[in-house]
Amino acid sequence: MIAMAPANETAPSRSDLRFAALVVCTGILIGLRYHLALWVLDERGLSVVSHGMPYWDFTNLWAGGRMTLDGHIAFLFDLDTYRATLRQMFSSDLPNQEWSYPPSILAFGVPLSLLPIFPAYLVWTFGTVLCLWLAVWPLQLSKLAKAAIMLCPAVLINAAFGQNGALTTALFIGGLAAAPKRPILAGLFFGVLTVKPHLGILVPFCLLASGNWRAILAAALSSAALVILTGLLLGPGAWVLFWTQTRPLMTAILEAPYPQPYQSNAATMFFLARASGFGLTAAYTLQTIATAAAIAAAFWIWLPWRQVEHRERVVLAAVLATLATPYGYSYDTIGLAVAVVYLFSTRSTMPRIYLTLVWLYPAIAHLINNAGLGIGVLVPLSLSAWMLTDIISRERRIAVAATPGRNTQPPEA
Repeated sequence: MIAMAPANETAPSRSDLRFAALVVCTGILIGLRYHLALWVLDERGLSVVSHGMPYWDFTNLWAGGRMTLDGHIAFLFDLDTYRATLRQMFSSDLPNQEWSYPPSILAFGVPLSLLPIFPAYLVWTFGTVLCLWLAVWPLQLSKLAKAAIMLCPAVLINAAFGQNGALTTALFIGGLAAAPKRPILAGLFFGVLTVKPHLGILVPFCLLASGNWRAILAAALSSAALVILTGLLLGPGAWVLFWTQTRPLMTAILEAPYPQPYQSNAATMFFLARASGFGLTAAYTLQTIATAAAIAAAFWIWLPWRQVEHRERVVLAAVLATLATPYGYSYDTIGLAVAVVYLFSTRSTMPRIYLTLVWLYPAIAHLINNAGLGIGVLVPLSLSAWMLTDIISRERRIAVAATPGRNTQPPEA
C-alpha cells in the first residue's frame, strides 16, 4: 500500500494555533452551557431542557441491562411494557422512549446496570471518550490536536445524550487505522461495531478495495460470535424479537412525518429530503444515491495504488460514513471533527473559517433543523468533496510530473 505524505503538509502557524484555541474554547463554552442547562431538574426529577432524564439515551442502555438482569428481556421488545417499566424505574412523568438497539449492545448495558445509573453514566461517558483517544492515536496528531477532538462539540453533544457516538467512532476509526498491520484486531473492532450496524456500511468496501481478507474474515467471525454468544446468554428469542419488533419500530421512526422532535439533530440525506417536503420514495431514492456515492468514493480511496496516505484514507472514510447512512444524528458526527483536526494539522490551504464551521456544526445543528432547513448532511458532503478533489488534483500533478521527458526540477528563483 502506498504511504505518501500530503503534498502541502505543514505545521500550523502561530496565528493558526491562536485561532484554533479560540475556536476550541468557543465550542467548549457552547457545550458547557448546554450541559449546565440540561442538569437543571424540575420537581419530577426531569431535565427542564429535555423533559426527560438528563442522560436521555443512556437511560435506555442502562434500563435495558437492568431488565435483562431481572429476567425481563422480553420487556425491551414490547413497547407499552417497556415504557411502563421505565416509568416505574425513574418517574411516572417520563416521556415516551423506545428500545432501539440489537441485543448485542447488552454486552455493555448489563455490566453498566450493576452500578447506579449516574455512576454508570460517568463510566460510560468517560470510558468511551478514552476509547476514542486511543483510537485516534495512530493518526499521529499532536496532543493538542487530540485534545481538540476529545472536546469537540460532537463529543459534548454525545455526552449530553449519553449516546454511543464516541464508542462507534473509536471502533470505526480504530479498526480502519489498524487494518493494514493488525487485521485481526481491526476485525474484532468491526465485529463490535455491529451494535450500530448502519454506521459501518463502508467498512466491508474499504477492506475489499484494499484486499484485506484477514480483516474481512476476522470481522465476519467476530460479528457472528457476538450474535451467537448473546443468543446463548439471552435466549434466541431476543434476536427474533429484535427482528420482528424493534426493527419495524425503528423503520417507523425513520419514516415518521417531518418534523419530529428527535429530528432536530438529524444529519442525513434522507432527512434533508423530508425537510424539503419530499415523500418517502424520493427520500429513499436520494439516500440510495448518497449511499452509493459514499461507497464508490470509499472503495476508490482504499485502492492500494491511490496516492493517499493511510491516515487520510481513515479520516475521509469517517466523513463518508455519515453520508452512507439514512439514520444519523449530530452525536454520530465525531468523525467529522477528527477529519477537521487532521486537515487543520496538515493542510495550510484549507480555509480555517470553513473548518471552524464544520467543527462547530453539531452544536448548532438543532437550531438549523428546527428552522426547517435540515441541511446537516451538506457538511460531510462538502468536506468529503473537498478532500476527494484534493486527492484527484494531487494524483494529476504526480502523473504530469512523471511524464517522460518532462522537466520535473523546480524553476530557479
